[in-house]
Amino acid sequence: MSRISNCFKQLKEQGRVALIPFVTAGDPEPGITVPLMHAMVAAGADIIELGVPFSDPMADGPVIQRASERALEHGVSLRDVLAMVHSFREQDQTTPVILMGYLNPIEVMGYEGFALAAEEAGVDGVLTVDLPPEEADDLLSSLRPRDIDPIFLMAPTTTEDRMQRICDTASGFVYYVSVKGITGAAHLAIDEVSAMTDRIRRHTQLPVGVGFGIKDAEMARSVAQVSDAVIVGSVLVRRIEELRETPAAIAPAVAGILSDMRHAIDLN
Repeated sequence: MSRISNCFKQLKEQGRVALIPFVTAGDPEPGITVPLMHAMVAAGADIIELGVPFSDPMADGPVIQRASERALEHGVSLRDVLAMVHSFREQDQTTPVILMGYLNPIEVMGYEGFALAAEEAGVDGVLTVDLPPEEADDLLSSLRPRDIDPIFLMAPTTTEDRMQRICDTASGFVYYVSVKGITGAAHLAIDEVSAMTDRIRRHTQLPVGVGFGIKDAEMARSVAQVSDAVIVGSVLVRRIEELRETPAAIAPAVAGILSDMRHAIDLN
């Protein structure tokens, strides 16, 4: 059983919903990422989603685009991100880590070389935004023998046929993008999210995580009532941006946001 599957199994036994924060690795500077990951776990994060900086992040809104730009200014590469995960694993062997990014850096490294390096670093899942399941066989054949889960996105516009294809291909959990558009955009309608997670569950036994548009503790609590995981990104990255000139303040500030969300989720 992968570390992600085991995490969800334990949470289900405890009657709890996962809290999954997203931050961009190396934002606003490389040295802050690993301590921030530990701070997020201490604040109640169950799984960490680590963004791999990319020059053309088509699914991301301006907030996360600027985070990529800040990290890239420091030359943060995919290999640097893997080194950060390896460093995180020196103290934490339990918390799953998912890399979220785009296919190009993985192609440059080579699928087998990437999968081996990810396994050695302690990566548990890979979400490649621009890789559809129909074209993922080669990467999946490298990831699966190493218990690294491929995570795929679903959108409000996903058809039933495609939903089934994604559920048949994914492992770990499936990620429902709760709003149409880019990260950090639009208003989240919880009734529509609830209807969509019900539809997804008719296709799979995998946990369903919901992300995009979750901006505060109350919204996190509402999403937790209809999902197995609450995924939070832009509100954290925006706070990191606000504090980029005082990096020592970032970890406590992000931890504070997550602690409030954790408390609200656990009230359900």
